Amino acid sequence: MATSIAAGSSNLHFKERVCRGQGCRQTSRVSGVAFQRFVHQEPSWLCGSKFLQVKRCNISCSPLNVNSKPLKTVNASCLRDGTTKYFDFAVIGSGVAGLRYALEVAKQGTVAVITKAEPHESNTNYAQGGVSAVLCPSDSVENHMRDTIVAGAYLCDDETVRVVCTEGPDRIRELIAMGASFDHGEDGNLHLAREGGHSHHRIVHAADMTGREIERALLEAVINDPNIFMFEHHFAIDLLTSQDGSDTVCHGVDTLNTETQEVVRFISKVTLLASGGAGHIYPTTTNPPVATGDGMAMAHRAQAVISNMEFVQFHPTALADEGLPITPSKTRENAFLITEAVRGDGGILYNLSMERFMPLYDEREELAPRDVVARSIDDQLKKRNEKYVLLDISHKPREKILSHFPNIAAECLQYGLDITRQPIPVVPAAHYMCGGVRAGLQGETNVRGLYVAGEVACTGLHGANRLASNSLLEALVFARRAVQTSIDHMKGSKLDRSASDWWDRPVPVSVGRDVLGKIVRRTREVRKELQSIMWEYVGIVRSTMRLNTAEQRIGELELRWEAYLFQQGWEPTMVGLEACEMRNLFCCAKLVVSSALARHESRGLHYTIDFPNVEESKRLPTIIFPCSTVNNSTWSSRQLHKQHT
Repeated sequence: MATSIAAGSSNLHFKERVCRGQGCRQTSRVSGVAFQRFVHQEPSWLCGSKFLQVKRCNISCSPLNVNSKPLKTVNASCLRDGTTKYFDFAVIGSGVAGLRYALEVAKQGTVAVITKAEPHESNTNYAQGGVSAVLCPSDSVENHMRDTIVAGAYLCDDETVRVVCTEGPDRIRELIAMGASFDHGEDGNLHLAREGGHSHHRIVHAADMTGREIERALLEAVINDPNIFMFEHHFAIDLLTSQDGSDTVCHGVDTLNTETQEVVRFISKVTLLASGGAGHIYPTTTNPPVATGDGMAMAHRAQAVISNMEFVQFHPTALADEGLPITPSKTRENAFLITEAVRGDGGILYNLSMERFMPLYDEREELAPRDVVARSIDDQLKKRNEKYVLLDISHKPREKILSHFPNIAAECLQYGLDITRQPIPVVPAAHYMCGGVRAGLQGETNVRGLYVAGEVACTGLHGANRLASNSLLEALVFARRAVQTSIDHMKGSKLDRSASDWWDRPVPVSVGRDVLGKIVRRTREVRKELQSIMWEYVGIVRSTMRLNTAEQRIGELELRWEAYLFQQGWEPTMVGLEACEMRNLFCCAKLVVSSALARHESRGLHYTIDFPNVEESKRLPTIIFPCSTVNNSTWSSRQLHKQHT
């Protein structure tokens, strides 16, 4: 098994840049290999001399040169034929980040929005609680910043936090101007809720379906924009990259039309990754089925820098189906979320003996940050050998419960539970990735022409634990901040008609129906096995021994699965939805495990019994650097095509 977690098909290393006037020309070492540090508009948490290296890269890497050459260019516009499409901007993902960005850049050029399923099928659509922003006179940016940094266990980037908290209110006003409808109080002002970790009421919401309302407003605007073209059921396979002197450059993306099984290539001047998270590396997650870590895995294979993947947020309160009076007839593809706002509105947590337990763990009780609440529930379940706990809001007036949580009330009532009279059975579930593709303050990555926004990105806002309702806010702010630099890059680039021929094309799977059926069944079994390993060994509470076990078992499982594929006649360039998702799940699971092994402390969402305390010397981001691959690299770790040089 190859122990490297950094992959790609050619050498990519770091170039020197200037970091907002700070002298941060640094040399760091990963497995004894020197890297020239980035110095550009990098987050301050990367401009210092220290970070936690993921020392699991046994491959040679060497520094890049500083200078780079311009792209090969010819004039081309939005050319569209059957299998190759040319756009100024390619946006991968149709959540709040992708759609908000598309609406802005469409003022300057043509935009392809590439989405894996239906346009509305995104984490945004499932976000219940709301968007946090300072909109009350008694609140302040400083208060919001402090709450964010405390929740993030002091690992947040201060500058990023200030930018997001300062610009947040304007982003909310823009949504309202676009037609998003949020709840108002009797005084006519926006109704601002409060959630765990917040010192003030600052959550703008639309009942308990805020994400759905934002998605509706943005999709309506996108559909009416003549410069934006939506490509549904197009699964992103791999980014198209080339080596240009010292730079890796992104030229677009290969996709699989999952309805026609045709490979469609998008050549673009700028690519935005807004593909969401990787919740489905775990068996129980609030994420929709599309959240298989595709963007993080693609970016990693394209040699983008990855950061803080050990910080997986488990939402403490997902609906525990087995505790409902009527058990659902079929297993859910994703857990039903019971929003943080239920606790913010006075919901109380009890064990099955109706004993309130949160005061035993934290003075903030039910309003403690999510990591604290999730660990407390986990501890109760293990000590008492029970499957779920109870969240009770029934002591509040019936009318208030039904007006604030109509979606939750309706869902529970389907299964015989009236939340105005009975407690809700809940259990923690994988919810949000605080780590991802490292981004600067304009959403830029170390890959030229590639930008990121939303959950796929690691901007430094969340640190070691995301504050409730900061995710939609971050997506809105960074989608907007990435616009101008993207437009500048677009105007300085031109599409090359010959670019589509630079890479071999992936091949739709062609192994016969019976064989394909066997492969799909085996892949689904492997997916469940990987999820089981992650829950058992890389869950809410961790240990070095368990993480090492996970690393070994995941590696062995991946090799067995790949061997099975190729024994059945699969080729390395073949693509199919289930197999490519599995490839990405393996990649993301390994990134999480390796990052967790690198952090020798307990901070925020990463809790390990071997290092139970917070260590000030370890208050550093975890960085996974890109490296060249060597022999024995796995299918999930390398791009399907050879990188163009």
